[in-house]
Amino acid sequence: MLKTVEGIYRKGQIELVELPQDVSDRTQVLITFLDPGKIDPTKVRQLIDRLETIAGIQQGFVDNLNDLGDEV
Repeated sequence: MLKTVEGIYRKGQIELVELPQDVSDRTQVLITFLDPGKIDPTKVRQLIDRLETIAGIQQGFVDNLNDLGDEV
């Protein structure tokens, strides 16, 4: 599963713009810091969409493997 949530890093803390839904406590995360002088909001949105698509493809592949395992 991959969820992308926008946030701001300030004074050593990450403040999320919104709380993610359906995420359990102590879930592992990856944090990406963007260079403020080089942010193109359209390209950031496109990147997020691509990452979510890749995660969906991966999850579908894992689900299919699990289904095959159930049949064996």
